Amino acid sequence: MLIEGVVLVAAPAPVQVAWLEKYDVPPDEIVLGFDDGFRLAERLAQEGRLGATALSDLRTIDEIFSEMAKDEGTDRWTRQALSTDAEWDRVRQLAREVLTAEGEEDAPLPDPCIIR
Repeated sequence: MLIEGVVLVAAPAPVQVAWLEKYDVPPDEIVLGFDDGFRLAERLAQEGRLGATALSDLRTIDEIFSEMAKDEGTDRWTRQALSTDAEWDRVRQLAREVLTAEGEEDAPLPDPCIIR
């Protein structure tokens, strides 16, 4: 679940937009998927199943998303922002670093479990 969330964060903006359109969900679903998996990160690290560098990067991603959520004066939660907002670029880069550190660079995009 954690890797699935990170894979979606790491995907290039056009891939993220296509994924959002395919499943007809808003951009905040990217963050929600990450958050669901991030809740497991500490435990995975304690169990030795997640490296310290990856955990640090995941915490930074979480902090960035938290700050983005507080900034109501921007359009960060639009599909266009995925391509233009510097913070989205920053979390994508960090997420790619996590995937590389964990040997998951080739993990596929997740299929969401959406309850409506």
